[in-house]
Amino acid sequence: MAASMRTVKLRINATKKTAQITKAMHMISASKLKMAEKNIKAFQPFIAKIQEVIAHLMVDKISLQDINNPLLKPRPIGKICYIMIASDKGLSGSFNINVFKEMEKELKELGDKDYTILPLGLKSYAFCKRKQLKIYNNEVLMVRDDIEFNELMPIIKKIITGFLLGDFDAVEVIYNHYHNTLVQEVTKTKLLPIVDFEKPAVATNYEFDGDMEEIFKTILPIYVENLLYGLVLDSKASEHASRMNAMKKATDNALDIVDQLTLQYNRARQQAITLELTDIIGGASVINNK
Repeated sequence: MAASMRTVKLRINATKKTAQITKAMHMISASKLKMAEKNIKAFQPFIAKIQEVIAHLMVDKISLQDINNPLLKPRPIGKICYIMIASDKGLSGSFNINVFKEMEKELKELGDKDYTILPLGLKSYAFCKRKQLKIYNNEVLMVRDDIEFNELMPIIKKIITGFLLGDFDAVEVIYNHYHNTLVQEVTKTKLLPIVDFEKPAVATNYEFDGDMEEIFKTILPIYVENLLYGLVLDSKASEHASRMNAMKKATDNALDIVDQLTLQYNRARQQAITLELTDIIGGASVINNK
């Protein structure tokens, strides 16, 4: 009985320490999420303005027919490049698993089309290696919490170059889209070729200096580069939110286990006390009978 009580007491102490760790991780993720939300809000006006400018350029379909920019030209798809954005670390609930499931679903639906995958994040790279999938860039591309635009530039340029050279005919990004702290949705976004934008609701007069084709040649790579960076920021916010929720649930579960073990310990302790009292009373009865 004493050994059993000691075991339960050790489990209580260990579970309490676990709860302290998960609570600290929850607070850290909450702090990182606030910073990620701030980065997204600061970045959204820039990408929205680029989209608006491109949309105005695309309104004139007659002039657009004369533009021979390959980033705008859809072509028969024989091979697709998937950019799969995951995390570098675990303990983030279903954040990575949902992306991997979507990736496997996409590959099953490809049919006779070929594919290649560019994994962003250590977990994404490990998944591709474990499943023996075709990797476009056979290097681990880490996605740090404070990742900057310049760190993604080499990979983005490689993607654009690969598309222009015909290594693949389309580029799609699979990632977790951040809605709020409770909802993160796996989303697929087409990066290349660039599809037509809807006509802007608010008419804005722009004056463009230079040849239309040169303007597209300058602005389209900028758009692709910043769009992918924005998706990475979106994914990071989803990662922090998912980890924050996972750690909150882990903390709550640990505290529930502590309550159950405490109840079990108290019962065992009460049982031990009852047995001791029974022995004392029994011994006293024997003495009195003599």
